[in-house]
Amino acid sequence: MKLTVTLPNHSYDLTIEKGLLTEIGPWAATIWSPQKVVIITDTNVQPLYGAQVETSLKNAGFETATFVIEAGEQSKSLKVAADLYDFLAEEGLTRSDGIIALGGGVVGDLAGFVASTYMRGLHFLQVPTTLLAQVDSSIGGKTAVNTSKAKNLVGTFAQPDGVLIDPNTLNTLELRRVQEGISEIIKSAAIADKQLWQQLAALKDEHDLLVHATEIIAACCKIKRKVVEEDELDHGVRLLLNFGHTIGHALENTAGYGNLTHGEGVAIGMLQITRIAEEKGLTPVGTTEQLSQMIQKFHLPISSENWDKQALYNALTHDKKTRGGKINIILLEAIGEAKIVRIPIEEMKSYLD
Repeated sequence: MKLTVTLPNHSYDLTIEKGLLTEIGPWAATIWSPQKVVIITDTNVQPLYGAQVETSLKNAGFETATFVIEAGEQSKSLKVAADLYDFLAEEGLTRSDGIIALGGGVVGDLAGFVASTYMRGLHFLQVPTTLLAQVDSSIGGKTAVNTSKAKNLVGTFAQPDGVLIDPNTLNTLELRRVQEGISEIIKSAAIADKQLWQQLAALKDEHDLLVHATEIIAACCKIKRKVVEEDELDHGVRLLLNFGHTIGHALENTAGYGNLTHGEGVAIGMLQITRIAEEKGLTPVGTTEQLSQMIQKFHLPISSENWDKQALYNALTHDKKTRGGKINIILLEAIGEAKIVRIPIEEMKSYLD
């Protein structure tokens, strides 16, 4: 299946197909001319797919080098980015060469950030191998690294030249990483797709979802494509994709990056903001219960042991959605429909009760 993201200055295809990773060389050759390519991957993905990706690219006429980061959120940092800049310089990369991000969201965000800033911009391809990255982070051109103050605080908007999604890579994921991706799928359905919500409701569990992975990934990609095409730089409707993320990112930060997965933080964040919104009369009664049942069915958390209202508030004041003493939050009008609400940052304290 192929979906095209059509933007004013740069359009590209998302290709979703089981087994496509083994054909990455011929796929890349339809997008790029022969050149030097640096594959950025991590210690989890490299042993699984590194050799076959390099071989396929070389057979298609590319010269390759590989940089392996330590798996985990802690690698999405300016320090690791600096190490990557040095590596690219040592490898002699020029602006006619490219980068391939092979891995999950951390790899994709870091590789995209480095590609978009080294020599003021190299072209790059996204090859997401986790469910979270396949349904969300690899699409739309957001790149970033974390700082000690906030998640994704330093970043760029830089669209890839293409995205290769092979659902077969999900077969090697540990269950917790599958659940992390399901959190973003629940988010997508909750804000924009009642039909996808009904499909999720009909599934038994995580394993059942993986059986239907291709069609579910495609549904999420269509949602992401639509909002990115309407609002590439995140000033309007694209903010809807942040449902659950304001509190979720703060939870990730205060728990220490890597201790709580992104999807777990988002699950707790979605439920928390919906519960308070329902109490305030801003979300229909019963919405929280529907969301809670869906989250728990896929064994995602609904609360955090490390809940510290003041620490969370301090963390979310650095959120990128904060502007002029106000913050944009995303609330559900119904399952499948969401709205952006702008509130004073102080009011966020009430959403942390």
